Amino acid sequence: MYMDFNIMNDVVTQARDEIRQAGYTELTSPEQVDEAFNQQGTTLVMINSVCGCAGGIARPAASHAIHYDKRPDQLVTVFAGQDREATERAREFFEGYPPSSPSFALLKDGKIKTMVERHDIEGFEPMEVIEKLQHGFEEYCEEL
Repeated sequence: MYMDFNIMNDVVTQARDEIRQAGYTELTSPEQVDEAFNQQGTTLVMINSVCGCAGGIARPAASHAIHYDKRPDQLVTVFAGQDREATERAREFFEGYPPSSPSFALLKDGKIKTMVERHDIEGFEPMEVIEKLQHGFEEYCEEL
């Protein structure tokens, strides 16, 4: 299958812009992942991708879930298939969970607490994914 590289670059750029505009910090290197994940407090990691369920469900959920009484201290993202080394390093922190994109990981003090995996996203409505994320916020995050 032939894909115009300009079209693919546009899709990637749009996906990156969308999650950054939602307030997530993009991590593009293993060093940035280590620095972010080793912070105290809670960190929500959105594993971004260019698939349809990322654009139609996961990124909208990522944007809207954080408007809640409890939310993570830090919002970050890695881009599967684009920033491979950063994504691989992030996945090392997700012990017990297979690689999945798009997905969300909630860490507390650098330790994985819960994940919303692709099978929890694909085929669901954004509001259902928002509820799954906010359930994790309720359990592990502090009141704003």
